[in-house]
Amino acid sequence: MPELSKRTESFTDSVIRRMTRVSLKYGAVNLSQGFPDFKPPREILDRLAEVTKEDFHQYSITWGAQNFREALAGKQSRLMGRTIDPNGEIVVTCGSTEAMMTAMMMVTNPGDKVVVFSPFYENYGADAILTGADPIYVPLYPPEFNFRPEELEAAFMQHPKALILCNPSNPCGKVFTMEELKFIAYLAEKYDTFVITDEVYEHIVYEPNRHIYFASLPGMWERTISCSSLSKTYSITGWRLGYVIAPPHIIDTAKKVHDFLTVGAAAPLQEAAVTGLKFGEEYYRELQQKYTGKRDLFLKGLDDIGIEHTVPQGAYYVLLDVSRFGFDSDLEFCEVLAREVGVGAVPGSSFFREPVNHLIRMHFAKKDETLIEALNRLEGIRHKIPVRK
Repeated sequence: MPELSKRTESFTDSVIRRMTRVSLKYGAVNLSQGFPDFKPPREILDRLAEVTKEDFHQYSITWGAQNFREALAGKQSRLMGRTIDPNGEIVVTCGSTEAMMTAMMMVTNPGDKVVVFSPFYENYGADAILTGADPIYVPLYPPEFNFRPEELEAAFMQHPKALILCNPSNPCGKVFTMEELKFIAYLAEKYDTFVITDEVYEHIVYEPNRHIYFASLPGMWERTISCSSLSKTYSITGWRLGYVIAPPHIIDTAKKVHDFLTVGAAAPLQEAAVTGLKFGEEYYRELQQKYTGKRDLFLKGLDDIGIEHTVPQGAYYVLLDVSRFGFDSDLEFCEVLAREVGVGAVPGSSFFREPVNHLIRMHFAKKDETLIEALNRLEGIRHKIPVRK
């Protein structure tokens, strides 16, 4: 039999999704894969019920339904400080996963280099493999997860085609400051590099931090490919509605790549989601307040138990330090945690280029009662997981 493609030889399944299966196997509280266990906004669900009885069951326009693109353009124009053209500067994709892959396929040729901050969302590695790009990893240093300017410029001196900027960051919850973003912009212009942004957590940011759209910086609109989705903002991760925003000459190519990747995003879901895109500022303030409360509840619970952890500036993830348990493998620790304690987590090694095996990632996008149950189970962690010598 012929061999399969070389590009898939180093592939593994998603560790994040694997840990969801492990959680289900042991009946653990699933704090691994980042999706809520509470319902989307009622207005969106009510509109979805209406849509099922209307004529939105066939293909919409390949790059997104007209009213969806117009509503999205209106929302993002206010946030990004420029008028976004719904017809020439937006492509609607099947989630931000496809948006990022579309961006990578547009920008890179096999052998091109791409700068990636470490820790990073695991899909970026897969994106590089599938497009034939070579990642250059630049570490972010805890506890604030800042980069060192000289290390970042050393990466740019290798003449990468693009930098991937996840802001706010998954898994470490970093929100990049204006000073940091301006330095990245300086390097992008100096070395003539694209910046591909992943901004799915743009509305989940904790005071006093604030999200700054990279494309809004002076001179950066022309070289930024902004990717995001509705998944986290409206608690509809299963709807798979994402998008790319970029200048017209980039979007012209994005339309073609997207067309042959997936044809188009689900038409009925686009129609229902228009309702959410038209929400006023009060919705986003309440969203921030909701997640601030969940963050405070979960972190206080970890403090009371005595588990060391990071303090996220944005997104809804926290990294827990489990080095005291003496495991050589954080993957094994997570499997034991799910089986013996009943809480699901993701091994930190799946996010780091560096040899990190003492961190695990949990998320707090859950009902308060779910988080309290997880904390109650974690109280017994020292009795149920003996320390290894």
